[in-house]
Amino acid sequence: MNTKEIMPMRVSDLAFDIKNPRLAEFDLSVNSTEAEVIWVLWEAMDVRELVLSIAASGFFRHEPLIVAQESGKNVVIEGNRRLAAVKVLLEPTLAKNQKADVPAINQEARQALEEVPTVRGTRKDAWRYLGFKHVNGPAKWSSYAKSRYIADVHRNFGIKLEDIAKQIGDTHKTVQRLFRGLMVIEEAERLGVFRREDRWRRHFAFSHLYTGLDYPGISSFIGLRPEYIEGEEPVPLEKKGELRELCLWMYGSKREKTPPVIETQNPHLRQLDAVVSNKEAVAALRSGRDLAYAFETSRPSGTVFEESLLASKRELQKARGMLSTGYDGSEELLRIAGTVATLAEDLYREMDRKRNPSERKRLTEDG
Repeated sequence: MNTKEIMPMRVSDLAFDIKNPRLAEFDLSVNSTEAEVIWVLWEAMDVRELVLSIAASGFFRHEPLIVAQESGKNVVIEGNRRLAAVKVLLEPTLAKNQKADVPAINQEARQALEEVPTVRGTRKDAWRYLGFKHVNGPAKWSSYAKSRYIADVHRNFGIKLEDIAKQIGDTHKTVQRLFRGLMVIEEAERLGVFRREDRWRRHFAFSHLYTGLDYPGISSFIGLRPEYIEGEEPVPLEKKGELRELCLWMYGSKREKTPPVIETQNPHLRQLDAVVSNKEAVAALRSGRDLAYAFETSRPSGTVFEESLLASKRELQKARGMLSTGYDGSEELLRIAGTVATLAEDLYREMDRKRNPSERKRLTEDG
């Protein structure tokens, strides 16, 4: 933004931006109070650190807030965390819900904070700067906030997704992937198969979905259309049930008292992709079995056998290496070793017979 346009404005005349993409995943409305907005910013966006920094060093004048005139209000479309920090320093009771220990500032510092530097702008004028900074730049938003911002720019200003990507320097199709994920969530909410406020955890892990849609098993499970077409739902209506299941497995449901099966993207997202590609594994997950069990069900028996055999070899090698210092002469451990030896011998004999069926037949006939 042009620094020549910087002008001071009274903090009391500035309003929070309820439309801010970072606030989109929280239950805020146009009727939310300043204290409610500050509670969300404090809890989810580390406003406390800014409070301490501004109390110690003041407000950096070279980082003005961007303010838009909307509905008769001076709405801060960039800098809500800094605005919250200043408001809390001027009126510590705004942070009472956090039981925060807000540092006291002297009268001179208070007077200095009553006005902050601002730049006038509009959302349309500022979208490139905000997109570069928060979608693909140094101060990145959460994946859901990014998707909401991209959707707002695309829908409100008529900017094509590929043009948004070019303007913010996105060379990895992140813009298209984020928008596709948002469309799937919006469709699920329209169909009534998912409600964000009903999710099991407070944090909305949107990245689980938009990343998962790149997996072939997950995209096939819900019948995801390969290309985005304006005005067309990304998931066919006949896949409504599968879309509901996917959202439930990813986000859970407080109403149904069902936690999600996805805890972390690695390895759980990969495991879910394998599960939804296998009918027997899907049936296991639907019946209430956990993801680990369903994943094992989805795996080829030959792969499981090989991994089990290799794991057994590694453990036996470890035990052999510790024999001199780890074995105390216990008879019980000796019996366990004997059982292992018998199992190994039986396993080898059966594998050998399966590998050489003709030899087994000859021995049977000679016997």
